[in-house]
Amino acid sequence: MREIWVHADPWDKDLVTTALESGADAVIVPPDRVESVRELGRIDTVSENGDIQWDRDVSFMKIRSAEDEERVVRESRERRVILQTDDWKIIPLENLVSRIDNLMIEVEGPEQAETASGILEKGVGGLILRERHPDLLGDLIGRLRAPEKTLDLVPFRIQEIVPLGMGDRVCVDTCTLMGTGEGALVGNGSSGLFLMHAENLENPYIAPRPFRVNAGAVHAYILGEEGRTRYLSELGSGDSLWGVDARGGVRPLVVGRVKIERRPLLLVRAQCPTGVVSTICQNAETIRMVRALDHSPVSVIALEPGDEVQGLSEPGGRHFGRKIEETIQER
Repeated sequence: MREIWVHADPWDKDLVTTALESGADAVIVPPDRVESVRELGRIDTVSENGDIQWDRDVSFMKIRSAEDEERVVRESRERRVILQTDDWKIIPLENLVSRIDNLMIEVEGPEQAETASGILEKGVGGLILRERHPDLLGDLIGRLRAPEKTLDLVPFRIQEIVPLGMGDRVCVDTCTLMGTGEGALVGNGSSGLFLMHAENLENPYIAPRPFRVNAGAVHAYILGEEGRTRYLSELGSGDSLWGVDARGGVRPLVVGRVKIERRPLLLVRAQCPTGVVSTICQNAETIRMVRALDHSPVSVIALEPGDEVQGLSEPGGRHFGRKIEETIQER
């Protein structure tokens, strides 16, 4: 997710409040207003004496032509670079984006923000929003924070469901309420991740917990921020993961708490485009996946061979959670 900074210099308390409430990452403020920001809430300040400081952490660079490109690249090796120009469209942005990950661009409104976000289908590393109207600023940040990515989920055809012994399973409690069809992608291997449904349905056994995904055994992968897999056992408060709905829509979720408890386990094995994949989850009626046909939740204990559930199938393997092109077998 790209960084979003709000330019609040000259000082404007309403702009800073909007930045805080809308989920911006930082605000640019005058040096004498750093403490004023801290009185409003916790957000990084960018200033001579802020959390992020000029020259030490970030540089403004005026650019007028393509000849300035190498100078920008050199500067980016030391700190983040904010580009300034009288007409930012003349900047060789495609070249810079392909070479620099910490490049930030000042934008005046939605059109410029959308263009800068889509360069080379990658976008710049961050946006500096110069919108001065709080309502318009809030709308713009909301649009930029909206889900940008979808995943191509495919049917996993169930082959077998096998009760196992006891083991440690992980409940991931997020800071977001999830809806029907929404959950997280979990699996024994990175080539096949099952959509595990949130505990948001009424049942006679336990009250709904719409913020929770009873994900699986401690060793399993879960799809995290930026499409990187994490082990369930290593998640903790403040981490990020991807919430995914039945159609593949993605939104970032913050982990509030992780509960690891000893429970009876169940092996679910299925066929998908990359081969045979599996996951291990708790053996309980309240643990659900998502049917491929109508996207309805289905309890894992109700699954039968031949049923199809939603999942993510990817070739290749992972190294420290990141996709790599390498011959790896996961069984």
